[in-house]
Amino acid sequence: MAAPVARGECSEAALAAALADVPELARLLELDPYLKPFALDFQRRYKKFNETLNNIGENEGGIDKFSRGYESFGVHRCADGGLYCKEWAPGAEGVFLTGDFNDWNPFSYPYKKLDYGKWELYIPPKQNKSQLVPHGSKLKVVIRSKSGEILYRISPWAKYVTREGENVNYDWIHWDPEHPYKFKHSRPKKPRGVRIYESHVGISSYEGKIASYKHFTYNVLPRIKDLGYNCIQMMAIMEHAYYASFGYQITSFFAASSRYGTPEELKELVDTAHSMGITVLLDVVHSHASKNSEDGLNMFDGTDSCYFHSGPRGNHDLWDSRLFIYSSWEVLRFLLSNIRWWLEEYGFDGFRFDGVTSMLYHHHGMGQAFSGDYHEYFGLQVDEDALIYLMLANHLVHTLYPDSITVAEDVSGMPALCSPISQGGVGFDYRLAMAIPDKWIQLLKEFKDEDWNMGNIVYTLTNRRYLEKCIAYAESHDQALVGDKTLAFWLMDAEMYTNMSVLTPFTPVIDRGIQLHKMIRLITHALGGEGYLNFMGNEFGHPEWLDFPRKGNNESYHYARRQFHLTDDDLLRYKFLNNFDRDMNKLEERCGWLSAPQAYVSEKHEGNKIIAFERAGLVFIFNFHPSKSYTDYRVGTTLPGKFRIVLDTDAAEYGGHQRLDHSTEFFSQPFKHNERPCSLLLHPDLGTDQCPTFC
Repeated sequence: MAAPVARGECSEAALAAALADVPELARLLELDPYLKPFALDFQRRYKKFNETLNNIGENEGGIDKFSRGYESFGVHRCADGGLYCKEWAPGAEGVFLTGDFNDWNPFSYPYKKLDYGKWELYIPPKQNKSQLVPHGSKLKVVIRSKSGEILYRISPWAKYVTREGENVNYDWIHWDPEHPYKFKHSRPKKPRGVRIYESHVGISSYEGKIASYKHFTYNVLPRIKDLGYNCIQMMAIMEHAYYASFGYQITSFFAASSRYGTPEELKELVDTAHSMGITVLLDVVHSHASKNSEDGLNMFDGTDSCYFHSGPRGNHDLWDSRLFIYSSWEVLRFLLSNIRWWLEEYGFDGFRFDGVTSMLYHHHGMGQAFSGDYHEYFGLQVDEDALIYLMLANHLVHTLYPDSITVAEDVSGMPALCSPISQGGVGFDYRLAMAIPDKWIQLLKEFKDEDWNMGNIVYTLTNRRYLEKCIAYAESHDQALVGDKTLAFWLMDAEMYTNMSVLTPFTPVIDRGIQLHKMIRLITHALGGEGYLNFMGNEFGHPEWLDFPRKGNNESYHYARRQFHLTDDDLLRYKFLNNFDRDMNKLEERCGWLSAPQAYVSEKHEGNKIIAFERAGLVFIFNFHPSKSYTDYRVGTTLPGKFRIVLDTDAAEYGGHQRLDHSTEFFSQPFKHNERPCSLLLHPDLGTDQCPTFC
């Protein structure tokens, strides 16, 4: 990151006050002295976080109680067989409960108005003690607005909603099974190096339909385990009425998507993953909400505010969605309770927070280049209410479950986003290294192989804040979406349809594509961060793009699926990429480079197109030259002794040309090279588009 233009230094007295208020701010400023002019910003943020936390303690009995809103809000069966209902609808003139249980009489069960816009209702049990509202029956909250309009709404706290047949809107289904799923396995410990398999249940089958939680549990989880991933990131789980939104237009925040199955089946999925030692993250969307009103949060109480900012500030112009008012007490309760709900009810082990850039700034990142000047991250453009909410969310997650993981999707590069709250940071464990996939796409789209700049590749892969961990990835779901191409498609395009059979000779396009696909992923994995992410199917070069059924494609599921059978076919070359991805992950598990200090890059040779670096006791050597091989190539190392090849992109099992003898032993010599005290000679041949890794 570029050094910022300095802001005027704060006074010694002001700096001393900031250091006194923020327990470990001195450590942050020691790591990055350029942040010293912004010490007062960190002080203000930390004090506001503490004030909010203290207010929650004084008024709600602490964040532990405050974040259990789902235990009282919504609809609940009482021990006596009665029903307790509670809602927050500050703009309503009247609130009622209706449904199958009262033949949809809209006004027979009115709520009682409480302070602060809350409403409650207690319905006594039947004389025979049978359930008043049986499991699986339909409900609605009826709102009488200030204008007298009668509105039928789904409770914001609804645990299960579903759409029947050709219905446009979702129905709220009372979920209270007689035998709820009981977890059998404990949560896995936090991985030392996180290897994330980004997953979408609905597209996880090769069939042209929406796949189920059951399908994912029994067919996809074993693949993920075999590939060596220790973490899955579940997309599109929070209920979203529009399937093609990829799960980013949430309508019911406490409901697991019913299009894949039941809540109990999702719990079984998470529990089964835990039995395999796999950590499970939820892709949580608290940056915005769907504009749907009949089956969403929008206009819940008949006003345009309630959970959202009123007027233009409450709308995201690019996403056509509503924006939360993070300063609202009840919105904080709702969102923090939502975080806890997914941790406690479903056993998730953490979150990838979507749209963090949009949350952090009043401009939502729109039209911003983010040059790296620190002034972009402080001042009036920062939405400190949202920032405080993120601090509270991270505090809650890590207090409840210290081994939990939180990941921020932030393109801005805000300093201290992944620093501890005690330093004045926001408290995330990781941020996504979003510049890396953009760099690979740029190279493949705009440059010939011989024009790739080795220094620029290394800069992109290593340009991250010290001690703020990054999740590196060559491509995610974003690159797979219609309108873009996966790396495999950029590399091989139409030839993937005709030349992926092992019964046909390598064409230059397929040969280059397979070799570069492996190299790009390995250098990203080993050099790009402290964690690694792959979107499902891309590990084996999944052909084509991703497109959900919609009017524009005649509601087709053809591109909303993952063709895992391609890698199971021994006559297709997809198996080579799959094998390499598996062995790359398993080598990381053995050697632990993701949890090791950042790599030392000893060579980035523009003429030879060679990149060499050391990390975790391994020496990585990449030859990106499209036409040159090298005999007796010398590479610097700090490690004396004997080396052997542990991973080679050119190996036969990965679709390579077997130009290196894996039985050869290499010995480093006390011969200084590229500022390293030792060096080793690679012989006989370092081939084109090849990466041997030594230990």
